[in-house]
Amino acid sequence: MNKLVLYCKSYRNDLLRLERLAHSVQRFNVDSIPFYVSVPEQDFSLFEEKLSGLNVNLIKDEHILLANPSLDVCKILELPGRLSQQIVKSEFWRLDISTTYVCLDSDCVFIRPFYFDDFISPDNHPYTVMHEAKEFLQFAINHNLENAYSNYHCLRAELMKIIGRNGRHFDFGPVPVIWNRHVWNALDTQFLQPLNMNFYDAILLFPSELLWYGEAMLKFRPFPMIPIEPIFKVYHSELQFISGQQQGENNERISKNFLGVCYQSNWQREFDLENKPLLSRYARWVRRKIFRRYN
Repeated sequence: MNKLVLYCKSYRNDLLRLERLAHSVQRFNVDSIPFYVSVPEQDFSLFEEKLSGLNVNLIKDEHILLANPSLDVCKILELPGRLSQQIVKSEFWRLDISTTYVCLDSDCVFIRPFYFDDFISPDNHPYTVMHEAKEFLQFAINHNLENAYSNYHCLRAELMKIIGRNGRHFDFGPVPVIWNRHVWNALDTQFLQPLNMNFYDAILLFPSELLWYGEAMLKFRPFPMIPIEPIFKVYHSELQFISGQQQGENNERISKNFLGVCYQSNWQREFDLENKPLLSRYARWVRRKIFRRYN
């Protein structure tokens, strides 16, 4: 079993993003950390053709889900993609490919060389992305995004009540994150199974795999916790991206603190395999112009 792999769950509309990520991995993966990508069975041949020649180990989502006999694969595949993909990512550890995996999204891009010890401590313990999101929350306050601020705290309070923890509200993302099989196993055997639940039930109850992992790490601590700040610079919205550009952000400057950049696909639509209509793209261009003019 590997000590560490990179893993990304993708699907057909993110094919171009995944290809961009794969090229960045190939360019900057100094220690040759194995890279795994899972996709729905119906998309497998499409990705296999597009990723030919790249160092990518392609597997099917269904293969991951079948590794847990307590899951009903058909029920999971009927869920909206935003939910089913969380279950797939949370179940990857069951394939016994690696003890620890760096969980990426298709919209991630590495921008500088990275190494094994960017993710694993000298004592061979994986780092845990864990912080209080103060930069993001301050951005929300500065731009009058009151819902973003209140939702952050309400969501964490809700899961803390479910899992039984008091204290401060932490963020355990954004992606990429470093996940370990012992944390997922502890959550499964010590919390979910006694309640006659599995990861399907967990995601339906509270749909955030990032928070489930983080709270499980705090509760069960199967190894020493070593918190780190986010690994990538993440642009959660177009507003945040434009604001960063106005402040002079570029890959060279970002690489001083981060291994890469994540342009979340909910706003960067030019990498969609199936692009939005011209009218929708024009409306977004107008919003950009207005923001730049008045900020």
